[in-house]
Amino acid sequence: MQAEKEEEEASPEEYVALCDFTASGSEQLGFSTGDKLLVHAKPSADWWWAELQGVIGYVPASYLRQDAAEDEDDTSLEDPWQDDEYFGSYGTLRLHLEMLSDRSRTETYRQVIVSNSASLRNKVVMDLGCGTGIISLFCAQLAQPSVVYAVEASSMAVHTRQLVKQNGCEEVVTVLQGRAEELELPEQADILVSEWMGNCLLFEFMVESVLLARDRWLRDGGVMWPSSAALTLVPCQADSYYSEKMAFWERPYGLDFTPLQPLAQQEFFTKPKFSHLIDPKDCLSAPCDVICLNMYTVQVRDLEEMEGEFKFCVVKPGVFHGFTAWFTVQFESLEAGGATVELDTGPNSDPTHWKQTLFMLDKPIHVYGGDSIRGNIVLRRNPVWRRHMTVTLHWNINSSSDNCQVGTKSFPMWR
Repeated sequence: MQAEKEEEEASPEEYVALCDFTASGSEQLGFSTGDKLLVHAKPSADWWWAELQGVIGYVPASYLRQDAAEDEDDTSLEDPWQDDEYFGSYGTLRLHLEMLSDRSRTETYRQVIVSNSASLRNKVVMDLGCGTGIISLFCAQLAQPSVVYAVEASSMAVHTRQLVKQNGCEEVVTVLQGRAEELELPEQADILVSEWMGNCLLFEFMVESVLLARDRWLRDGGVMWPSSAALTLVPCQADSYYSEKMAFWERPYGLDFTPLQPLAQQEFFTKPKFSHLIDPKDCLSAPCDVICLNMYTVQVRDLEEMEGEFKFCVVKPGVFHGFTAWFTVQFESLEAGGATVELDTGPNSDPTHWKQTLFMLDKPIHVYGGDSIRGNIVLRRNPVWRRHMTVTLHWNINSSSDNCQVGTKSFPMWR
């Protein structure tokens, strides 16, 4: 029976590291590009239990690949952009329903068109990633451009053509199906408009397609909408989320389940919490912009790694559970002296479908009014899976209680 049991147990598999990974917790295992790791268990799709030089810990699964010599038929890296999955999701109505139901987002784009309607007259507009064509239809119905090129790579483009015809805009709006990188327009555009933003501003990196289209199809002196963007960060409390995921294990049903807390920390706090809604009262300081993009000058190569510094002054005593991030984008006016329109996804504005993104520390830290939290944030694009990235936060707390603490934590962003 013992021999049979040993035969049933899976032997470790050897994997090669595709890029560096810095461990940010005692349960994680750091490694460098090219390291060979033995994977002992795959408890989840995202985190595996692996060994490197006799040391064992959790590692991010997407950073590893089986040795090509052992797996010559592996085709998992044929599509580093995961276009089939990405554009497939935009070929269904689920995401479009979510976006169109986001009134803050959609009304902001309509406001931009209305406030610039006179200047849009006889202009050539390119709407990149148009989806159902809502922005193109706004342009056609609320302004008088000469033409709007509505560009959509997913199969939704077929339905967008129907919507354009149904709303009587086929004389103005031309729907083109294809990727921006492969697109051919009959002329250059005066305005390039797109809704490219993802969680933490850059996630999914649709912005690369926008920049490539800008360089190829926007005429000299043309206008980008959005014209600029900023990622905003704030240290925060997250009592309810911490209680739900971590404190729960202290005495459920009168029993001590604390041995499960390290597993809970690994499962719930090693990745960002998307769709978080922070109460403004949980902000421990005033927020600050940590990364800013000028959509006229930022280059594709700049997206590989973006870094920003922060310095927060804690305004009240509380528990520092982590950082919350959101973004704003600005649309410059075509009118001389016209007002800039802004879309703010932060906690002091109407909620959007992006909401905010929460990054939890491994352990909460008590802070007090007057304490400072300094550090930096790095957004590092995944060198293999091009729509994904890792967010690394470094912080230093200088406390009035002489309780100074330094910390670093990396959060792989993939779904």
